Amino acid sequence: MKDLVSAHYSVLVVDDEESILKLFQKEFSRPERTIHVASTGAQARQLTRRTVYDVVILDIRLPDADGLDLFTEFKERLQDVEIILITGHGNIDSAVQAMKLGAYDYITKPFNLDKLELVIERAWQRACMQRENRGYKLSSVSQRTHRMVGTSESLKQIRYLASRAAPTDVPVLLTGESGVGKDVAAQVIHSGSKRADKPFIIKNCAALVKELARSELFGHVKGSFTGATESREGLMAFAHKGTLFLDEIGELPVEVQASLLRVLENKTYRRVGEKEERTIDIRFIFATSRNLLTEVEEGRFQEALLHRINVFNIHTPPLRERKEDIPLLVEHFLASLSTSPTRYRITDKAMHCLLNYSWPGNVRELRNVLERSMILADEGIISDRALPRELVDQSPHLGDGADAEGFFSLRAMEREHITRALNHFEGNRQQAAKAMGIGRKTLYRKLKEYELN
Repeated sequence: MKDLVSAHYSVLVVDDEESILKLFQKEFSRPERTIHVASTGAQARQLTRRTVYDVVILDIRLPDADGLDLFTEFKERLQDVEIILITGHGNIDSAVQAMKLGAYDYITKPFNLDKLELVIERAWQRACMQRENRGYKLSSVSQRTHRMVGTSESLKQIRYLASRAAPTDVPVLLTGESGVGKDVAAQVIHSGSKRADKPFIIKNCAALVKELARSELFGHVKGSFTGATESREGLMAFAHKGTLFLDEIGELPVEVQASLLRVLENKTYRRVGEKEERTIDIRFIFATSRNLLTEVEEGRFQEALLHRINVFNIHTPPLRERKEDIPLLVEHFLASLSTSPTRYRITDKAMHCLLNYSWPGNVRELRNVLERSMILADEGIISDRALPRELVDQSPHLGDGADAEGFFSLRAMEREHITRALNHFEGNRQQAAKAMGIGRKTLYRKLKEYELN
């Protein structure tokens, strides 16, 4: 099961120019990414029979094969692979035709290294999603792989913290506004733990009926209260040896909080109406959208319980503070929500609207908006007309960012990202370059290229 902190993937580059193969190995090799190269179609076929590749970068012209024929062969033979085509300006029509047949993208010589890095990363993200979707559809009993989608610094920090917490048994408290994806972080932690093959029980404490909360969590014996006509186990028994994720822990009734504290401290509990204690082995993950310190001050949450559950805190910021994650989230949802062969695409203007919206409902709201927009899409193209009116009305005019076809392009996304970074740092180019992970010279070159002041 892949975790994006430590996930490793392989890329095959097929080109007959030795200088290009060396360029890819030098500029794009990473600890998490292996670059393999082939100078002929025969070498490429041999490598694909020995190694599973997530991304293939394929030249249209090869000395012993037609690149488009090889593309068709790879799409039929290799599962869940994304193919990027290399072409000269004279072969762009062929590349566009291949994209209609399922190629992820095409790049022209000479290469823009920064743009190519982004294309490779996004192609790998799509390959991951295709693999997960296929596995989920084939097996009704297997758990789906959960990933935190995005490349923002805050999300990288969350992935890092989740990867360090996962192998331990310490309680984890996930904080953040409703809809930011705390449940996904909980599932990632469980998937990366030694309990990954054991039960993962989820309960939203806001759904607990106050009078029955203790029984639902701990179980009860027959006759312990009115209506208890038979003995029943609670969530603690079901989660034994596994993970219990209590969402919205701030909603847990005060009367039950002391019993939960006892479980955390002694690893024991009693069913309602039972004298004997039971010993359990459970890993706890908690989440809340409330400020628990305020809840303690106002007497709605036990201070001792707060200290016990807040051993390892992971905070997820709202989507409006990490808008650079929106393009990848959009691609993720368009792939995962689709139930038809249609490959959905979003226009520049529609993406501009998404990037400029405040998203009070966070990632959950983005998912719902895209699900609605897919219904209104025209032949798989999501334009601003498919978005809710209130979202479009709040967005500034797009200007000249759209390309000729109106699709959301890497160039438009990069320009938008640089503009927002400069605005955030009030024009300080050094700080903006550092935050984006690029050198100042690269930033100056892009400012000139995009005519940004």
